[in-house]
Amino acid sequence: MEKIETHLLINGNIVDGEAEKTSLFSPENNEFIVDVPCATTAQVDLAVDAANAAFPAWKRKSFADRATVLYKFADRIDEKAQLLAKLESLNCGKPFQRMLEDEMPAISDHFRFFAGACRCMSGSAAGEYLEGFTSMIRRDPVGVVGQIAPWNYPLMMAAWKIAPALAAGNTVVFKPSECTPLTMLGLVEDIKELFPAGVLNIVTGKGSVIGKHIAGHEKIQMVSVTGSVNTGKQVLASATSNVKRTHLELGGKAPVIAFDDCDIDDLVENMTLWGYYNAGQDCTAACRLYVQDKIYPEVVEKLTAAVKSIDVNDIGPLISAEQREIVSSFVERAKKVPHLKIVAGGNKIDRGYFYEPTLIIDARQDDEVVQEEIFGPVVSVTRFNDADQAIEWANDCKYGLASSIWTRDIEKAHRVSSMLQFGVTWINTYFMYASEMPHGGFKMSGYGKDLSMYGLEDYTVVRHIMVKM
Repeated sequence: MEKIETHLLINGNIVDGEAEKTSLFSPENNEFIVDVPCATTAQVDLAVDAANAAFPAWKRKSFADRATVLYKFADRIDEKAQLLAKLESLNCGKPFQRMLEDEMPAISDHFRFFAGACRCMSGSAAGEYLEGFTSMIRRDPVGVVGQIAPWNYPLMMAAWKIAPALAAGNTVVFKPSECTPLTMLGLVEDIKELFPAGVLNIVTGKGSVIGKHIAGHEKIQMVSVTGSVNTGKQVLASATSNVKRTHLELGGKAPVIAFDDCDIDDLVENMTLWGYYNAGQDCTAACRLYVQDKIYPEVVEKLTAAVKSIDVNDIGPLISAEQREIVSSFVERAKKVPHLKIVAGGNKIDRGYFYEPTLIIDARQDDEVVQEEIFGPVVSVTRFNDADQAIEWANDCKYGLASSIWTRDIEKAHRVSSMLQFGVTWINTYFMYASEMPHGGFKMSGYGKDLSMYGLEDYTVVRHIMVKM
């Protein structure tokens, strides 16, 4: 691979981070990759000042002009797809082909979607709501947006955040995870070339230092973060400094409800793929399976065999030794619960940060493996009696991001889906995303929307303009 880029981008200038370095190691084999110098808080201040200075001109640009820049950036991402996929595979341990084929086309599509979507934004039609006065509604950009991305989908989450914010007319100070900054840093030259100085700034550093500084910065008008519930709480606390807007997408514990009349083979195939994709490091992972009484034995038998057949190279390692210890601790505690049975996996692999794809059956509603987000290749299976019980148990969780229903009875599917408290419910499928459809949650999974026109609107402020006639 060619030289790995480790520089920051501040006000259109490619600069070195002036704080301590973060050493990155391959999750696949624990080999050293590169040292990434972190930004100082003073450098973040410079980035924020640059974004504020660039905001008026970027806001004044026509939607068509902003869209043109985003289209060019999408084209550049496609041109560099091979390099970016290699960087993310190296940094995260993701299988290269999965990254190249599954994620890269979606990433550039998000920029193209929002480039077009911003030209379709509109407020209410003008009208005389008071005699002699004409009112109209505008949607205007918020201002400077601070964005903090997670380590599980570094470039994808960057696209979800940056594209709508810039399309709406905001300027951005973006911080990738200190664990996985390489793909965004690999684009600094392109951002410098394509965007006006200060419109999109890239800084690096620890969440506890640089992320906290961004969240509390009084010259930032909005902060967007994808991460854990604890991270979201910390951001909310910091954001009170100037009552800035917050946009949070946090954890998840997705229920998959399989009724007696479902297609069992299709269910098992999807659970095997989406319960363990990206080593289960996904807030929408299909990790909490509820199976109705009649088909429970058959589903368990087929799913056990399928999980045992998973090649760990196809799902990749966990991101770090620390994350593997967290996952292992959940499974080790589960081994001590008498009614739980681990029928596949359940152990560390002596290579990099790999962990065996794990299936835990006979789980009960109050078990830790059912209630808590593990964020690893671990799926629990629970038996249920009827639809009302499945609905109650699915909703009996502090998270509310994704869910799924499996049945041939479409009336039942609609009835059950209407009672679920999750941002998305897939019926007889899983993990299907479209740029045109919103993604967001209930409860402790956070609020706000990514993707779709709703995601674009989240980066705007509704304003009333009144003219005396």
